[in-house]
Amino acid sequence: MTETPAARHYSEKQAGSLKTGDQLLLPDGKRTAEIQQVEFESDDFGAPALVVAGLSGGGTVRIAVDSSVQVLDVTPDGVTQLPVAENPLKEAGSAPAAPVVVVPPLPAIPPAASGPTAEELSLIPAPQGTPEAVVGAVAEAHPDAVGVLLLAEKLAKGINVKSGSCLKDLSDLAHELFITLKDPDGSLAVADLLNVLPFDGNPGRWASVEASLALSSYICRQDGREERAEVYEKLLRTPENQETDPFKARMNAKVRQRSLNEPNLYDKEIFRSIDNSNHEAEREWRLLRLESLLFLRAHGGSETIGLTELQRRISNELEAVRA
Repeated sequence: MTETPAARHYSEKQAGSLKTGDQLLLPDGKRTAEIQQVEFESDDFGAPALVVAGLSGGGTVRIAVDSSVQVLDVTPDGVTQLPVAENPLKEAGSAPAAPVVVVPPLPAIPPAASGPTAEELSLIPAPQGTPEAVVGAVAEAHPDAVGVLLLAEKLAKGINVKSGSCLKDLSDLAHELFITLKDPDGSLAVADLLNVLPFDGNPGRWASVEASLALSSYICRQDGREERAEVYEKLLRTPENQETDPFKARMNAKVRQRSLNEPNLYDKEIFRSIDNSNHEAEREWRLLRLESLLFLRAHGGSETIGLTELQRRISNELEAVRA
């Protein structure tokens, strides 16, 4: 139910910190309404962008997350806080009492993902020679593997870690070596050229590093190299502790958990390829599904898919794409 404000006190509040029960001053500046539900909409990069406030009596208000809005001040017993008139009988010269200011608590900050220590990073071996030499060595080890040779030929011209396409080729090569050729050591040697690169804020370039780290974690888990796997997993989660704003960090964690709980596993695309007897397309979609599952595994699973189920699904996909 909306109501018209009279002589009431309002305080400014960031839209991102609105909560159920707040009395919001509506855009017309004349009426207030109680917020009954708060939801967030993200932009195309997954960051919280809009607050959608459901109001009593129906209707919603959409507000940019960083915008400031006015909310009605209410005392703990639910009574609207009104201005207190100055006592005319105060002794002359006495200082007026300072108003009591109630500061709302900051939103809870999710635990930050701590990066690996220098000692832990030492578990990742240094490359044997230049990056081009590492790629050349795995190509020589698989002279009949067309996929490896094509990627190695492109990378032999020079590996530029600032190039997104170059990072993608390295990641693809690491996956080809492990998935198709069952060469975990060669795969790790190539993947480690990516794994040590820091997060530079570019999602496109980081996607290749992320895929490489997830693959490396899985390989080491399978081989019993648990400590090294944990280093890769810590590196994978380093972007998650970049946000310093408490509210944005909390919202990013919420969005991230939702993506882990509802991963895109390309079910429709795979079933469509099977129905059309398009085996090549089916394999490409299954490779993308495998990449999503490896990413989940490196995060320790999610609230909807546990580690045991993840291990089963990864094994099934590996068997399918290797067939």
